[in-house]
Amino acid sequence: MDKKLRVGILGGTGMVGQRFISLLENHPWFEVTTIAASPRSAGKTYEEAIGGRWKMTTPMPEAVKKIIVQDVSDVKNVASSVDFVFSAVDMTKDEIKKIEEEYAKTETPVVSNNSAGVKSGASRSDRVSEEAFGYNQRFHCC
Repeated sequence: MDKKLRVGILGGTGMVGQRFISLLENHPWFEVTTIAASPRSAGKTYEEAIGGRWKMTTPMPEAVKKIIVQDVSDVKNVASSVDFVFSAVDMTKDEIKKIEEEYAKTETPVVSNNSAGVKSGASRSDRVSEEAFGYNQRFHCC
């Protein structure tokens, strides 16, 4: 792969989102360029939004500290800045399904950690998902 795919993390301030961010640090194929979370975190740098709540055993990656967190419900803006998203949102199943479907409607592939049963249907989702899960299976990444 010549250039890294731009990745967004939905629910990036929660524990699962932090894990995605930690595991994607220095990834050969993906670069975390966008982090989206609740409105209370939106507008802050990722470091400010997390505050003292970083739960990983490794330090917060320098590359994400200054990323301005976006509101996860601002689908159009978030989707326009990424090639695909990892979803780790902490919502009810119905809310998860709704937000992930909204991203899928923008043709943004969604790789979900949730069990709401959403299929992206995006034209490029198969290629991205195969690459994402191929890496996970070989290297036990995420």
